[in-house]
Formats: sequence, structure tokens, C-alpha cells
Amino acid sequence: MLKSVVRAVGAAVRVSNATVTSSVRAAPLRCPVLCAPSSATARPFTRSLWMLSNSGASSGYRPKLFSSKVLTPSISCGCGGLHTEGDKAFGDFLTDEIKEEKKIQKSKTLPKMSGGWELEMNGTEAKLVRFVSGEKVTVTFNVNNSIPPNFGEEVEQGQQKPAEEEPEIVSTPNFVVEVTKQGAKHSLVFDCNFPEDEISHGEGEEESDIFAIREVSFQPEGDGDWKETSYTLNTDSLDWALYDHLMDFLADRGVDNTFADELMELSTAVEHQEYIKFLEDLQSFVKCT
Repeated sequence: MLKSVVRAVGAAVRVSNATVTSSVRAAPLRCPVLCAPSSATARPFTRSLWMLSNSGASSGYRPKLFSSKVLTPSISCGCGGLHTEGDKAFGDFLTDEIKEEKKIQKSKTLPKMSGGWELEMNGTEAKLVRFVSGEKVTVTFNVNNSIPPNFGEEVEQGQQKPAEEEPEIVSTPNFVVEVTKQGAKHSLVFDCNFPEDEISHGEGEEESDIFAIREVSFQPEGDGDWKETSYTLNTDSLDWALYDHLMDFLADRGVDNTFADELMELSTAVEHQEYIKFLEDLQSFVKCT
């Protein structure tokens, strides 16, 4: 009889311990670590100036990290594509974005280049042509990837600047200058860029060249591809006297600081036009219109 009582008490103790252990192991599952979005999560910097203002996006849409709502497709047109609530919110955001970008667009027409340059456009590529005493000077540039990548470095997380203090987006594309002489089999080609530390000048500072020559080479006339088999002179370790003569050679043909300033203005206008067109095409694609 006593042994039976002891066995019963022992069994009860084991059951009790198992219950406590089970409850302790299960306790962490009652409050998962990801029960709320992290406060460190931040919206990435956007290129739109209006997005940095206090008003923000007029659509008010912000993505949620944890949402219990399941987005179900809703076919509303004959395209046969997928249409979700997320697509609708995306389309509404693009509508507001396009309106704001058009507000800050300086002009719908491209600025003119002084000096008798003729402009030819092919999508995002621009070509400027000028004839000087029998020589043909061609400048080609593409606005893709022409916005400096450090544009938003000074914008700190969680802080916003007044609209009048917003930095202006400026397109600074690399450009190629091709000088062709009559009867010559090859053209003298200059690969140029805008160094970041030379784009702006402080008051009272001596004016320096806002663009630089990176490489110089002779290339077949009218050939769009830079042939790697042709000798290419890199200016990184070039004698300064020779470099100055090359810059003077370009200036005598109309490629100087004034030209570079106007090229940046033209490139900025082209880039902004292409950006708005991209947003409009993206909106049509999302909304299937």
C-alpha cells in the first residue's frame, strides 16, 4: 500500500515538472521578436525635390512591413493582366509624382546652345554639331546615369530641409568631342567629363576649367565605337603643358567653359524630360491604360 502511494506521488511530481518545462519553453513564442516594425527602418532617399518637403507625398501611401490584409487581384480591364490594391496605390503615387515633377520643370522646350551648334536627339543621346572653317566638330553625350550619385548625402535621416534650401539636380554627363578635318582618314577624339570639385567656383576664386579631358585618341571618322586597337593617350600622368595645349585646341573650336555650362543646362533639361516620360510610361504600364 505504501509503495503504491509513493509511486502515485512520484508520477504527480513528474507530470507537474513536465507542465512547468513545457510552459517555460513555449513562453518566448507568445511575443515574437518581430511583433512590431523596427524603428530603424527608413524610407530610402528619392530624387524628387517635392518628396523632401514637409508636405510629403499627397497620396499618403506608405508600405507596411507587417500587414494582415491580403491583396487579392481584381481584373478590371480586358488586358488580362494582374491588378491589385498595391497596383492602384502605385498608380496613385505616380499620378502625384508626375504632377510635382511638372511643377518644378523649368520649360517644356530645350534650351538653345550658343555658338551655332545644331542639336540632334536620339532618345537619351544628344549630338551637337558645329562647322568651323571647314572642320566638323561633333559633341555627343547621353543623359543616362548623369546625375551625381552623392546628390542626397547631406540629407540626414529623419530631417527635412526647407524648399528654398533644396539642392538643385544638375546633370553632368561625360561627353565625347570629335574633330574632323577635310580629307583626313581619322578624327581626333576627346573623352571629357565634369570633375565634381570643378563644377562650381567660389566668389573671388580664379576661374578654372569646369570640365576635363580624360583620354585622347585618333579614331576612324564617323565610327561610333571607340576602337581599343587605336593608341589612347590618358591624361592622368600627362605633361601639363601638353594638356593646356589640348584644352586650348578645344576652346578654339567652341568647346570651353561657356559651352560646358550650357551643355549641363541642356543635359539637365533633357534628363528631366526623359524622367517625366519614364514616370508616365510606368504609370500607363501599372494601370494598363
